Amino acid sequence: MMRAIRLLFLGVLAIALITVALANRDPLSVRLLPAEVSHLAGFDWEITLPTFVVLFAAGVIGLALGFLWEWLREHKHRARAASERRERQRLEEEFSKTRSSSASDDDVIEILEGR
Repeated sequence: MMRAIRLLFLGVLAIALITVALANRDPLSVRLLPAEVSHLAGFDWEITLPTFVVLFAAGVIGLALGFLWEWLREHKHRARAASERRERQRLEEEFSKTRSSSASDDDVIEILEGR
């Protein structure tokens, strides 16, 4: 069922993107700098693309920047989780060493282990 819903969603999304692309086929000039500044800088970069390419590129760049921002923002949480994971492994190793070295006739350990 989920596969059918996913395929339906992707089909609707594809139709919407194709419709936007067909409606925005006119050429659009994209400049790196405003004309006045490019004359002063002596550098003039301009490219002409269909409007839908500019729109889709802006969307992809926006998504990529958003994902990067979130990944950087969540770094402290990932670092803390890794630190806690290392600490847990250290404590588990210490516990297993302590458990193996203790006598098996200890009543408290037997109770804790449920023997």
